[in-house]
Amino acid sequence: MSTEKNSKPALHNAMWPGIVGKGPDSEPFIDLDTMLKLTADAEVDGTKFDGVDLFLSLPHTDIDSSDEDLKVLAGKVQAYSLMIGSFVAPVWAPTGGGSAMGTQEERSSFLTQVRKACAIGQKLRDLGVRKYGVVRIDSAAGVADWYSDPVGNTRKIADTFREACDIADGYGERLAAEGEICWAGMHGWTHMRDLLEQVNRPKTLGFQADMAHTMLYALGYNSPESRILPEDFDWSDNSVVVDALKQVTDALRPWTIDFHVAQNDGTVKGQGSHDKTGRHCPPDDPNGRMNIVEIAGLWLRGADGQPTKAFEHICWDGCMFPNSMMLAPETWNKVLGTMIQVRDAHGWQ
Repeated sequence: MSTEKNSKPALHNAMWPGIVGKGPDSEPFIDLDTMLKLTADAEVDGTKFDGVDLFLSLPHTDIDSSDEDLKVLAGKVQAYSLMIGSFVAPVWAPTGGGSAMGTQEERSSFLTQVRKACAIGQKLRDLGVRKYGVVRIDSAAGVADWYSDPVGNTRKIADTFREACDIADGYGERLAAEGEICWAGMHGWTHMRDLLEQVNRPKTLGFQADMAHTMLYALGYNSPESRILPEDFDWSDNSVVVDALKQVTDALRPWTIDFHVAQNDGTVKGQGSHDKTGRHCPPDDPNGRMNIVEIAGLWLRGADGQPTKAFEHICWDGCMFPNSMMLAPETWNKVLGTMIQVRDAHGWQ
């Protein structure tokens, strides 16, 4: 029998770590069926994962899936007693998209992928397997290119995102821009806030906070001008780290509509085709720099100390885990146990 204190938000596991950083120049992909089974088999004191978040790209879920393909997907997920939550839309050029600050053709390709993802979201809602969640996007452009014209490039991204909002509205979807240091105009917490304010569509476009990435915001990776933690600070002084992250969360929490629980060791790590981004660590990594439950609370609770209830599920993101770790059942029991601790501390009934 479960001994949990809270039943909400729902607990999800991300499927894209089976793809991101994997492939011909790295370790083999881990197929969706395997990721689903590993997730469904995890259990801690009678509690299991409630659902999964998906990457709408092959070799997992084809962005051009037919209605029949989606029925098969829905049935497969439901057979594991899981729900589908948020999606990652494949907005990058190698997956059919294009830069949100690029040419008109590139921006059109970006918007096409958003439209396809939103359509899939609507269809899966109709199939009864998806009751909550967002469509995740980023600028699909590099940081170095952004610095050639920061003002103009942020304006272009904002224009593209507003068009994406128009599309999402037509399908009853919401979009979440992930704050990750490798994406132009989103690579620092001040730049991310400025972009969201320029788009100014809070009912449709919000922020997706991933703890492994937002911690790097405080360190100013790829954005020295928005660094908060001093160069010579001592990691052992937890209060300094927490104070810095409070500054980030205070700025971006009001925009946050999707949340990833994660750990980071304070370094930038890439793998395969997904290079120079935040390193995700297992929850019990001895080099992990955050008290996961404490820092999750900065996102899950408002300035008044009460749960924001801004999203109906939270998700674990284990990008860049080696396959040997990902295929071990105990990995997902540890992850699930951490998610339960976060929900017990900051969730609600």
